[in-house]
Amino acid sequence: MQAGLNQSCNSVVAASRLHQNSTDRFTALQKQSMGSTSGLASEQEKQPLFSFGVISDVQYADIPDGYSFLGVPRYYQHSIQVLQRAVQKWNNHGMLKFVINFGDIVDGKCPRDESLNAVKKVTNEFGKFNGPIYHMIGNHCLYNLPREKLLPILEISSPDGNAYYDFSPASEYRIIVLDGYDISAIGWPQDNPKTLEALEFLRSKNPNSEKNSPEGLLGLERRFLMFNGAVGREQMEWLDGVLQDAIKLKQKVVVCCHLPLDPGVSSPEALLWNYDEVMNVIHQYNCVKVCLSGHDHKGGYSIDSHGIHHKSFEAALECPPGTDSFGYIEVYDNRLMLFGTDRMESTDMSFSP
Repeated sequence: MQAGLNQSCNSVVAASRLHQNSTDRFTALQKQSMGSTSGLASEQEKQPLFSFGVISDVQYADIPDGYSFLGVPRYYQHSIQVLQRAVQKWNNHGMLKFVINFGDIVDGKCPRDESLNAVKKVTNEFGKFNGPIYHMIGNHCLYNLPREKLLPILEISSPDGNAYYDFSPASEYRIIVLDGYDISAIGWPQDNPKTLEALEFLRSKNPNSEKNSPEGLLGLERRFLMFNGAVGREQMEWLDGVLQDAIKLKQKVVVCCHLPLDPGVSSPEALLWNYDEVMNVIHQYNCVKVCLSGHDHKGGYSIDSHGIHHKSFEAALECPPGTDSFGYIEVYDNRLMLFGTDRMESTDMSFSP
């Protein structure tokens, strides 16, 4: 009991430090975004083309707090309060065009007979935002509901069960949402060709009987776990076509996926199975500027060999009571500026226009 109390106290102290650090970063970015007082207006003095809210890995469940397999505390009931405060802040901002949820809205430990109500409870909270909400699916979503039930609730319209799509919030930009569980051992019916392909792939890559165990796997091979997935051939062709279209329209592109797409932004265990193939397609074009993701709860930031920014968002699930993890992004011609709250780290992602 005393050990648990000490651990809880340490978590609160750590959260307080994270809050102060995030506040300092947020203040610095705000000052930077105001620009200088010199003659010509800088990019930071301009109004953003548009702004949008972000949150990831709410993983709500009406169960007692617990721990990840790595021993990180998880606050299943508090996470929906994080979302509620996020929606309030987003609405108070008044200038956010939409919100993107980066997946895993309910936790895999949610009792199965409560899954549907839990998913609806979280989506109802998202629905209180005064604007469109764009969802993507994560592994915990699929633990709770099959695609045929999940996608309609998330308002992802697809006759074939796929969950990838794109939209243009401004003429200068295209946002692509990838389905990282296109080829997956979860979510599809057991006899679906995509399930069978995923199981065969896992058998060839992971010799462990427990396919969520990375034991014996080295380096980037540790991503070959059942709770991850891949982008399939048809989606890859679709991605290539959308990027070609963006080039023709002279649009900059932001790619979003629940699973991270760069080894520098997350632990190997969280990566998309075929992140390298996806990035090979993306690197053929110079229109993609930023890749955003969830899944790896600690969050991260990297710039890859082609100058593309990768940001993985810190999980709402791992916020101790009294702390938060959400934010909003201002989009300019030559940068995306993430303004994070508490545990979500503010990040300035600048690139060539």
